[in-house]
Amino acid sequence: MKNTFTTQVEGLGVKIDKKQEQAFENYFNLLIQWNNKVNLTRIVDEKEVYEKHFLDSIAIVKSISLCKPYKIIDIGSGAGLPGIPLKIVFPELEVVLLDSLGKRVDFLEKVIKVLDLMHIKAINGRAEDLARDSEHRGSYDVAVSRAVSSLATLAEYSLPFLKVEGSFIAYKSDVTEELDNAKNALMVLGGRVSQVEKFNLPGTNISRTLVRVEKITETPDKYPRRAGIPEKRPL
Repeated sequence: MKNTFTTQVEGLGVKIDKKQEQAFENYFNLLIQWNNKVNLTRIVDEKEVYEKHFLDSIAIVKSISLCKPYKIIDIGSGAGLPGIPLKIVFPELEVVLLDSLGKRVDFLEKVIKVLDLMHIKAINGRAEDLARDSEHRGSYDVAVSRAVSSLATLAEYSLPFLKVEGSFIAYKSDVTEELDNAKNALMVLGGRVSQVEKFNLPGTNISRTLVRVEKITETPDKYPRRAGIPEKRPL
């Protein structure tokens, strides 16, 4: 699996060394172990985990270069995706993994410890609350999310965390209708779609779409709205 995965990653223009390969193996083992007691993923086959989780996470490089020490927040991180694979491959990144479930955060902290990752932390909380914290609001270069919410909802969660000129990147399958539905939300929140990248993950027939939203003006203070509202009533 290692050789195949390394080749697939190279198909994204990224090279990983033996130490990073081992980190992914350790991560996979922890994911499977913990999945028995914490609902982390429905995908447990090794090949599928490597392709649909690890490779997919790294595929963000099709939308943005991560060669700088960016400060990144992974919203709704779950099992640490995409934040942990990105940290393994680009160790210079400063990463925050945000998740609302304490047990998942316990798992993330275990992974961080076992993999001996630096400048990365897991936070137990909701985006609607943390985005109002002055330490986090307007503090990040990049926000990422593989969550299943609509683009309009994800934009409300993400854009408040970004600096002006920062980027939010959503992992999607098909977004044609979502792009139209998100126009008003992006206008209100101070963002605009700068890129829609459609491709297949290297060595697979898995189609993927990355939507990059640039923050062009400050997000009004009243956003994000209180917990649950962005999901129930998208802008």
